[in-house]
Amino acid sequence: MDPQKLTELRTFVQLCKQNSAILHSEDLTFFRDWIESMGGTIPPAPCKTPTETTDEPKAEEKAEEPPKPPPEPESEESDLEIDNEGVIEPDSDEPQAMGDENVEVTEEMMDQANEKKMEAIHALSEGELAKAIDLFTEAIKLNPHLAILYAKRASVFVKMQKPNAAIRDCDRAIQINPDSAQTYKWRGKAHRLLGHWEEAAHDLALACKLDYDEEASAMLKEVQPRAQRIAEHRRKYERKREEKEIRERMERVKKAREEHERAQREEEARRQTGGPQFGGFPGGFPGGMPGMGSMPGLNEILSDPEVLAAMQDPEVMAAFQDVAQNPANMSKYQNNPKVMSLIGKLSSKFGSQP
Repeated sequence: MDPQKLTELRTFVQLCKQNSAILHSEDLTFFRDWIESMGGTIPPAPCKTPTETTDEPKAEEKAEEPPKPPPEPESEESDLEIDNEGVIEPDSDEPQAMGDENVEVTEEMMDQANEKKMEAIHALSEGELAKAIDLFTEAIKLNPHLAILYAKRASVFVKMQKPNAAIRDCDRAIQINPDSAQTYKWRGKAHRLLGHWEEAAHDLALACKLDYDEEASAMLKEVQPRAQRIAEHRRKYERKREEKEIRERMERVKKAREEHERAQREEEARRQTGGPQFGGFPGGFPGGMPGMGSMPGLNEILSDPEVLAAMQDPEVMAAFQDVAQNPANMSKYQNNPKVMSLIGKLSSKFGSQP
């Protein structure tokens, strides 16, 4: 066959592969008749416009999408309602003096600190809260290692609605003496003012455990139900997060399995249709050229031992791929008998010898 004619034939086959509607042209009636006389079949003529053809798969893909799970709440607090009656805005005063931890406290300083403490208690009983704070601060500077002084000043801060200042004092008192029930009581009250229900319940329960106090117990009964609701709410969201992570892992496994099964199906189809790939046609020429139906001649040539042997030759396969991508490259292989032998066998089935 003339190389130019062979090139034109390959170009025509490629066009049929890309758009089988070409075969339904009136000018190619003779070609369709010839294919059918050889036992081949012609793909049906398209009956939809390109737009309809493009849109339909999208609709199908959309229909196959699994139902989306209900959206997760924006935050863990989004659907939690707590009665915050009595909660105040946090205080933002400068941290109060804590005393020098490294100071060596003499007996005289201890006595002076005790005197200041008594004066502060008296001022507190008179309702002079600011004066009581100043006096407790002076006592702390004289004896910064006495936990009761911080606890007493914290109690005044609670009365003054300064919970953050009270918490700082209680934290320092607990560092010095972690077994003081009064310190946990006042810190629990401070947390209650801030709406820190879980922290308040913890401190008030610990205060009652160390030394039962009716006032602490009454406040514990108030804050504990709210703390429990928050804890249950958190556990619910933790379960939701865990379930979401499990769903996502299962979805990843499912997709990986589907991808693996798809690859297996493609490999099985490739094996069933003739093995290696020729010129971009998976499995060789399964059942004939694209758009030209089933051609017994091609099935016959693929069963030829010499063709099968050529299919295993890397040099022949590389040359065949090169020519299939660009038929003009055939001229490079005119002096290669192995390549030309394979092309000759395939070309002979189109009605002429090379």
